[in-house]
Amino acid sequence: MKRTSTAIAAASFAAFLPLAAFAGAAEVVETYADIAEAAYGDSLETARALDAAIDALIANPSAETLAAAKTAWIRARVPYQQTEVYRFGNPIVDDWEGKVNAWPLDEGLIDYVDASYGGAGDENEFRALNVIANPTFTLSGEEIDATEITPELIGETLHEADEIEANVASGYHAIEFLLWGQDLNGTEHGAGNRPWTDYAQGDACTNGNCDRRAAYLAAASDLLVSDLEYITAAWADGGEARDAVTSDPNAGITAMLTGMGSLSYGEQAGERMKLGLMLNDPEEEHDCFSDNTHNSHYYDGLGIRNVYVGQYVRANGEIVKGESLQDLLAAADADLAADLGAALDHSVAQLGTLKAAAEAGFSYDQMLARGDEAGEALIMGAVDALVAQTRDIERAVTVLTSAAIEVEGSDSLDNPDAVFE
Repeated sequence: MKRTSTAIAAASFAAFLPLAAFAGAAEVVETYADIAEAAYGDSLETARALDAAIDALIANPSAETLAAAKTAWIRARVPYQQTEVYRFGNPIVDDWEGKVNAWPLDEGLIDYVDASYGGAGDENEFRALNVIANPTFTLSGEEIDATEITPELIGETLHEADEIEANVASGYHAIEFLLWGQDLNGTEHGAGNRPWTDYAQGDACTNGNCDRRAAYLAAASDLLVSDLEYITAAWADGGEARDAVTSDPNAGITAMLTGMGSLSYGEQAGERMKLGLMLNDPEEEHDCFSDNTHNSHYYDGLGIRNVYVGQYVRANGEIVKGESLQDLLAAADADLAADLGAALDHSVAQLGTLKAAAEAGFSYDQMLARGDEAGEALIMGAVDALVAQTRDIERAVTVLTSAAIEVEGSDSLDNPDAVFE
């Protein structure tokens, strides 16, 4: 995928309120941390299930085991996407997140690609390195021995090599590419179509290096599990992420509002949705190889609402619930609390409509096509709802915190002309 560079703008909102108004804030922040621990815990468990499915694919390559691994990957995205609201406002999460969910990626770094992809570019000389086909290579002037593909090689040497963000070597999207392959359908219906024989042994192997491809996939999966083990522990009792928010409830409330506003506005409405529509570019899809973007968008939106209402439904059906930001806001301004709740319900509904359309056969790729009015209406309906809820989040900031909060922006929303410069 090509990375489109856009400047990230920031809007600052500040207000002043006596600290006495924060009665109940400690309980609200505890709920926030409990939901994080549960959602990351579910992400870990589904990643372990994915790891087992990948082991089964490698041990017995077939159309059935590849399909099962794909299904496990899609299931793993459901809880993880609901955690993305924790990235903004929590430096511990933001510093870690790029290991597991960085995108877009120059997939030619990892494996073979179609001829239309091209070779090395001025912005990234490693975009067609193809580590799987090359057991030794030069990276940033250093000779690298990659005869054994390990989690350490992927995480410490290859990922964001040469400090280039497009060199995504680890995480969900590297695994996604290795399961689906490139999506070469443009804005037509259809996802990537990697053959299961890319993992076959002996003469049945297609596209060469099946043993190394399997080794890369296994190592990337192991690394995803270990990365999720770290962040789940960070939100458990005594963990550094939990302590960072619960030790200062005011800071915790600030983190909650920052995460909700930044994911709503600059990240999801802007970089993940409107930018791709402006460029009519399926390469800007979040889950572009699998055509799972509609689900990623939906569960991002649900995660924002989870934080506000103080409730998360676990993968096993258990409900994690407690004192909420909605409760805190209602005590100070009941009308605003209702407005923000309604705005969040509306955005989730709009994202649900988009999700339903994709599941009925109108894929997100097709929605991005130039001149497709139905697709544009679906995407912009969600974008507009996300932008509108951000305005209510800004209003909540003025009631709930005296901190200055930075909400990430996007050129696609703040300066559209710059997108085409």
